[in-house]
Amino acid sequence: MSDRSGIEWTEATWNPTTGCDRVSAGCDNCYALALAKRLKAMGAAKYQADGDPRTSGPGFALTLHRDTLEVPYGWKSPRTVFVNSMSDLFHAKVPLDFVRRVFMVMADTPQHTYQVLTKRARRLRRVADRLDWPANLWMGVSVETAAELDRVDDLRAVPAAVRFLSCEPLLGPLDGLDLDGIHWVIAGGESGPAHRPMEAAWAQQVRDACLEKEVAFFFKQWGGRTPKAGGRLLDGRTWDQMPLPVSA
Repeated sequence: MSDRSGIEWTEATWNPTTGCDRVSAGCDNCYALALAKRLKAMGAAKYQADGDPRTSGPGFALTLHRDTLEVPYGWKSPRTVFVNSMSDLFHAKVPLDFVRRVFMVMADTPQHTYQVLTKRARRLRRVADRLDWPANLWMGVSVETAAELDRVDDLRAVPAAVRFLSCEPLLGPLDGLDLDGIHWVIAGGESGPAHRPMEAAWAQQVRDACLEKEVAFFFKQWGGRTPKAGGRLLDGRTWDQMPLPVSA
């Protein structure tokens, strides 16, 4: 199986779970939900269970894939890995014991760097002290509008070596964004047929907050009908900064 990723800020993906449910405005045009529908139609075995039509969709029921837990042990070369690009590890239906097993695999493969991103920041904070946090795990939360800024406070309480924000799709200004204790910020606009445009001032606000706090900033895309439609330049340059490993 291929693990390589076209996502600009990572190198590979690993999905010990698939499926999810909408929790905020950033989920409205979820790429993973749309992809799961296509994969179900193609007969992909992992995407045959349908989620609740009110919050999920065809092929997108939260599903554990215990058979994938061993996959990282087989990777020969070190790589940066986005964990659960097609799900959310801290979804309420993912048992804590399963989360612990995922963390154990990450700890057992220190040659790789793992990036975990969640919208369930409150559950993340509640269970953080019941997990063993390996040094090669970067933990992030999605922040699409100012309504989700409380997720940053939850993330700050987590003892991850690197804490990061994904402000993508960025759907409004993030007035009051506090980057204390945050090491990296990704920002970008939405893509797809129903994409919601991102204003330049919103991206500039996030970039300027990063510059002020000396936080690494990665501008992924402007978005549009396709991910590359608007390009990646912000104020005439690319922003591809990555965090340095730091102590929690």
